[in-house]
Amino acid sequence: MRCFSFDDQYFDNARKLDVDHLVPLSEAWDSGACGWTAKEREAYANDLDDERALIAVSAASDRSKADQDPRTWLPPYAVYLCRAALSEALSRCPNEPITVTLAW
Repeated sequence: MRCFSFDDQYFDNARKLDVDHLVPLSEAWDSGACGWTAKEREAYANDLDDERALIAVSAASDRSKADQDPRTWLPPYAVYLCRAALSEALSRCPNEPITVTLAW
C-alpha cells in the first residue's frame, strides 16, 4: 500500500493513517446537516461513493485540520491544494460547467 496525503508523505502501513472528511462533520452540521435525518447523516459520514468525501491522511495533517473547512484550512502540499480548491468550487455549483486551463 502506498498512499500520499495532504502533506506529500508516503505510507506503506495503513495504521499510520487517519481517514478524514474533507468537509468535517461539524461543518456539515452547521451548514445544514442538522436538518437531515439520522440515515442521511450516517450516509454522509460514511460516504465511500464520492472520492471527495473521505481521504487517508497523516495523523499530523488530521490534527492540524481538526474541524476546519476548506475556507479556513488548506493542505500544505501544493498539488493537493489545487484538488482541494477545485473540490470546494465544484461543491458550491455542482451543475455548472467548468473550464480549466492548464498552466503547463
